[in-house]
Amino acid sequence: MRIPAGRRERLSSPWWRGAAAVAFGALPALAFPAPSLWWFAYVALVPWMLLIRSAATGRRAALDGWLGATGFMIAVHHWLMPSLHVFIVVLAALLALLWLPWGWLVRSMLGGAPSARRATAALVVVPSGWLTAELVRSWQGLGGPWGLLGSSQWEVAPALRLASVGGVWLVSLLVVAVNTGVVVLVSVRRARTPVVAATAACAVAVGAVWAWAPRPEPSGRVRVAVVQPGVVDGAGAPERRFALSEALTRDLAGQDLDLVVWGESSVGADLTERPGLAARLAALSRAVGAEVLVNVDARRSDRPGIFKSSVLVGPEGVTGPRYDKMRLVPFGEYVPARSVLGWATSVGKAAGEDRRRGTSPVVMALSAGGAADGLRVGPLVCFESAFPDMSRELTRSGAQLLVTQSATSTFQDSWAPGQHASLAALRAAENGRPVAHATLTGVSAVFGPGGERAGPPLGTDRSASAVYDVPLARGTTAYVEFGDWAVHGALAVLVLLGAAEGVRALRRPAAPRPPAPPARTVRESAARPGR
Repeated sequence: MRIPAGRRERLSSPWWRGAAAVAFGALPALAFPAPSLWWFAYVALVPWMLLIRSAATGRRAALDGWLGATGFMIAVHHWLMPSLHVFIVVLAALLALLWLPWGWLVRSMLGGAPSARRATAALVVVPSGWLTAELVRSWQGLGGPWGLLGSSQWEVAPALRLASVGGVWLVSLLVVAVNTGVVVLVSVRRARTPVVAATAACAVAVGAVWAWAPRPEPSGRVRVAVVQPGVVDGAGAPERRFALSEALTRDLAGQDLDLVVWGESSVGADLTERPGLAARLAALSRAVGAEVLVNVDARRSDRPGIFKSSVLVGPEGVTGPRYDKMRLVPFGEYVPARSVLGWATSVGKAAGEDRRRGTSPVVMALSAGGAADGLRVGPLVCFESAFPDMSRELTRSGAQLLVTQSATSTFQDSWAPGQHASLAALRAAENGRPVAHATLTGVSAVFGPGGERAGPPLGTDRSASAVYDVPLARGTTAYVEFGDWAVHGALAVLVLLGAAEGVRALRRPAAPRPPAPPARTVRESAARPGR
């Protein structure tokens, strides 16, 4: 593809390139809620990749990858600005370092005039490089897997079927592969035919997944109520929130419920220390004929520190083991390396005191009687719904219904509540299990075993309760059975690429040495003037 002279001049300007890389890198954020332009994800990387491809050196390509990833991180997490202020730029730039190798890889595979074979191989190599960066930054200590590119496809039925086979990782691979194919089509003429063939093969593969991938079988239904009290601020907020949730729950009496779910931090005191609160919850359970799953955010009487715990309350009081949140939100619930980064509390709303972690997942069994007696429920708390491995572990442990309890009221008027609720659809599809996502202030939503909506969500403008008739399923998906095989495949691709490049370098003939200058004789030196 020929680049006009004026554009070449701008591309040679490091300032113009840097600004363009940041802007182009931010484009994929439009595929996520709230814009929800899911289709845009399949071309959103193209301008950024074309810019990287035009880099004069591998170092410049890596820099373009880093700057673009910085733009992407800021755009996807922009709703954190009220809490982190300028610190979000620092965090985004640090996480974006993981895309330095990806920028170099894009230019290596597609820069200059690549052969048809190399450009076609890029359809596998470039997505594998992207997925590796997503994998590393998904580590909880680096912020977790919020904004994985594949999660932008949460409302696309074929993508959800793909997630049931290889998780959100496989969807990310597909999205980046399509972007790479578009880049090849518009910039590498000699590779157009094989790339079209590869794209057609990919479409056939997705169709085959749609038709033949194992589907969990229906196994009945349960009626789940979600209680969303809405925004409650000011003095005495925990007590007033509890009273409002109590009133909304009492209104559910007579609706033949199996479970009532409250959001994260819905109870602000340890139930052991406040037996009056436990008694009120038990009375609610008797009134509605179902157990109530609440979330306690308080200091514990039996262990030091503050925990966030999912607690199931039945007609006779607290029943079964509690679940303590295991993966905490960096800066929101703890400050990593507080002795070094503690200054973040002075420039934003970082946690003044670190919450304490739980040690193991818990599957709870309902025992209030009725059709759902014995139903096994796997709770997750807020941020944990972003981690595919946590819900997969609960499913493997026998959970029939996954529940996430969340609170995003700090980011009420941002994209965060919608993005968070969308993750429940991915987790449902991956595991073949319904997911109830209950929040304090919205968006609350429930999804069936295939990731489909089980009913209308409760938006951020609602203070209400809603009842969902939720389909159950038995059996397991390929993702639950085989785990993160797509990630392992991507890593294997990069290892094979490294080995192939190493062999190629060894076989490359050494550059011939320039001939040595002829030796001068003593007579020739003496004959020169001035000697």
